[in-house]
Formats: sequence, C-alpha cells, structure tokens
Amino acid sequence: MKKRFLATVMAAGLVLGMTACGGSQTQTTIAAAATTEAKTEAGSSAGTEAASNGTQGASTWKPTTTVSIVVPAGAGGNTDLSARVFAEYAKKMTGADFIVVNANGAAGSVAANQVRSAAPDGHTFLYGHNLVNVANIAGVTDYNYTAFKLGPTFALDPAQQFYANPEKYKTLDEFIQAAKAAPGQLKACTEVGGYTYYELLAFEKAAGIDLDLVDVGSNSDKIAAMLSGQADLMPGAYINCKDYLEAGQFVCLGAPTEERYDLIFDIPTLKEQGVDLVYPDCEFSFYFPKETPDDVISWYDELVKKMTEEPEVQDAIAKVEMMPDYLSSADSEKNDEKIYNTIKQIADELAK
Repeated sequence: MKKRFLATVMAAGLVLGMTACGGSQTQTTIAAAATTEAKTEAGSSAGTEAASNGTQGASTWKPTTTVSIVVPAGAGGNTDLSARVFAEYAKKMTGADFIVVNANGAAGSVAANQVRSAAPDGHTFLYGHNLVNVANIAGVTDYNYTAFKLGPTFALDPAQQFYANPEKYKTLDEFIQAAKAAPGQLKACTEVGGYTYYELLAFEKAAGIDLDLVDVGSNSDKIAAMLSGQADLMPGAYINCKDYLEAGQFVCLGAPTEERYDLIFDIPTLKEQGVDLVYPDCEFSFYFPKETPDDVISWYDELVKKMTEEPEVQDAIAKVEMMPDYLSSADSEKNDEKIYNTIKQIADELAK
C-alpha cells in the first residue's frame, strides 16, 4: 500500500457549534473545571471526610497543591470534557484542586513534552488516548508510552465511527461499491499521521478500496469539509457527530469495534457488515513523568476506581457521550502496549 501525504487546504465557511476531539485551538489555555460555590463547599466537606476515612487505600500520598491535568486538545471536545468531569469529581471526593490545561499542537507532543519535563511529584499528568503512541509511529516524536509512568484509565470512547453524506451514500456497501468504481477519487478527511489516518489505512485494506486521504486539520475542520460537500467520508467521535446524525446531515456507515456498545447501540459494526476491521478504542488514561513514585500512582488508582463506581460520575461521563472505563495503572500499561503494536503494524504495512 502506497503511503500518501496530502496537505489539501479545504475551505470551511461554516460556523460550527461543536469543537473536535482535539479541538482547533493552537494556543495553550488554562481553565478550571466549572463548579458552583455550593458544589465547591460540598466537595471540600466530602474531601475531608474521605481523607479521614482513608478512602485512598494504602497510599500515604496526597496532593499538596493544585494538580494540572494537561490535555493535548482544545476546549470542548471529548478529551477536554471528560478531563473536566474527572477534575470536578476529584475535587469533590478529595478536597484538592484540579485544573485542566489545554495544550494542543504537534500531534499531542506539545502536551506530552510539557508533562515529561514536569516534576515527578503527582501534581502534573497528561490525559488522553493513543496520541503518545501515534505521534511516535508517525515519526513526530522519538518516544512512546514507555517514556511515561502509566496511571489508571478513566473513560472510553468507541473507536471512531465512519460518517458520510446521506444524499450520496446510505449504507456501507453503497460507499464501498462507489469507492471500487472510482479508485482513489472518494475523499476521506483525516490528519496525516494521526489516529484517524491509520484507521483509514486499515479500512482501505479491510474493504479492498483506495481512497484519497486528505489532511484537513482538526475534527471541526473535518465536519466543515463534510457539511460543505468537499469530503465523502469522515471518521468521527460520536459526541462530535451526534447532532448532525440526528439532523439527517450525516449517516453513520458503521463502527470498527468488536461488538456494539450501549453508547452507539443503533450503529452496526463493520464486522456485522462483512468488513473485518476492529480498530483500537479511544481509552483515556493518565500519563505521569517517568520518575513519579509508586505511592502517587496508587493514590490515583484508588481514586479513579472509586470514582468510576459512583452512579453520579457514571452519569456525568455519559452526558459527554462516553463510558466509564477503569483500568489499573498496570492494566493501562499493558493496554497501551497492545494499542501501540496494533497501530504500528498498520504503519509497517505502508513500508512494504
């Protein structure tokens, strides 16, 4: 399979109310998770009680200053919104302050480098999915998940689904037949070297088609390209596409998941439709500086486990169209290794 690096600029004369998984901001912004005064007071009380009851397990560590959650994305997408859910309930449960730091750019490496150079004291960590591994595979960085100390996993977003214009294609089979009839002509929007780029390469191989992979930038740019008719296909997160799906502006052709998730239960998998492709889900984990003590990791393990068991937190995660997904730090590391190897295998096929 030939590797293509297309950098086509696509006009986006549309104002979108929904930002991307990665957002379109390029500057670093700092914003505290929004809570009311009453919630803050309740959180402090809950935190005091939690500390006195020893709900943080055997760990003796606890935050002594504000914790920075560094997000490799702009405000408003699923990475940012789920990080804010964690920040809000971490405050309520522990009494400590947590802020979300948006540091978008360079395939997530801006945020990753910020965390790698931070003090390994538990007060700074990277929050996100797959970007550390994908950036390495794409050659943007010379490090992957092993450059960090893995913390727990907090939430899951199913592998990005495939969306198309319903006026052109109503089913996956219709799209595949059209792609076979016009090799290399149907445009699929992506970010070259990013998560969706390798997803589309895997889709091409599984479906036996050849697409024109066009780099349009952020997810909000992808949506603009789709709505303006300049693109035929878009991998997207459900939170970013739900409104367009309900409005009849998008049709979902399928999800590259092993089975249907409750979150997107009405969307068929690709496997159900005869395309044998299962792509890694977006599992949102904590990445700490490499020398972070085990005691710190244990504290976060216990906190995230307890948090994801709370019905109120589960509801809050559901409201941002995601699912709670606790994995211990050890299991998160194993999962990252699996994801890294899966995407690297797809990339290695390009060199053949």
